[in-house]
Amino acid sequence: MTRYFSVAGHCFFIKGEDSLPLWNAMDNYLPFQTGEGDCLFGLEMHTDWVDYDKQTVYIQNGTDEEQRLDLYSVAEGWLVEMAPRKDMEICARMLFNRDFSLGKVYLRGNAAQQRFGLDNSAMVLFAFATAALGTLEMHASVVSNSGKAYLFIAKSGTGKSTHSRLWIENVPGSRLVNDDNPVVRVMEDGSVNVYGSPWSGKTPCYRNVCFPAGAFVRIRRAPENRIQRLPLIQAYASVAASCSGFRPEKSIADGLHATLSAVVSKVPCYMLDCLPDARAAIICSENVRDN
Repeated sequence: MTRYFSVAGHCFFIKGEDSLPLWNAMDNYLPFQTGEGDCLFGLEMHTDWVDYDKQTVYIQNGTDEEQRLDLYSVAEGWLVEMAPRKDMEICARMLFNRDFSLGKVYLRGNAAQQRFGLDNSAMVLFAFATAALGTLEMHASVVSNSGKAYLFIAKSGTGKSTHSRLWIENVPGSRLVNDDNPVVRVMEDGSVNVYGSPWSGKTPCYRNVCFPAGAFVRIRRAPENRIQRLPLIQAYASVAASCSGFRPEKSIADGLHATLSAVVSKVPCYMLDCLPDARAAIICSENVRDN
């Protein structure tokens, strides 16, 4: 079976045996399903397990509670090994070629682990394949309000989702777009749009929607609420820290740099020092919506 999807205007396919139970656990992809067409990349699902001779490129550091996502170079291309937690055994391996046009993900474990492997493989391949096409896969929580999207970025656990919830509860007209992995794209006319995606972390929010980008807001916990707009260089660094990509690969690094430069020149970026309270959302919205 082959199914086709479109995210932020980029088409891809997922392929596997018709009998795979995982097909019945892919509700997050349904809003993005489309007809057969020209695809930027494809991902094949397999339930056998293949070993490769590999050379380490990147090992993700972090606590045991954080997910494991390690990158290797192999003769056939690139290999990503992953698990839901760093202290767990690998439950998925994705092999993809050097031009990021095709990936093969080998899955094992229970249904939740296989879903984790599929989603993370699709996210990684999407980020790599679109990096040179004016596209950023972000780690952010996003709300829409008055026809624009506002992206909240921060270190993990700082309160991106909490701030989105505070907007929804205290800023009339706010609605969640995506809670973990939205996509930002620079269009041909230079405008910047924000898209929902099939990937939204622990919050099931899989909306196939598009809004002009209103602002990026980096969140820091503080004893009081205050907000300031960042100058261009700081804005670039702030947004860059929250976008996915593989910078040792020159084509990806060059694409990310060009896209980031275009994005921060068009979309304002703020630093919000705040408490996790309603007043923080109100102060934030009053400042960023004015621009």
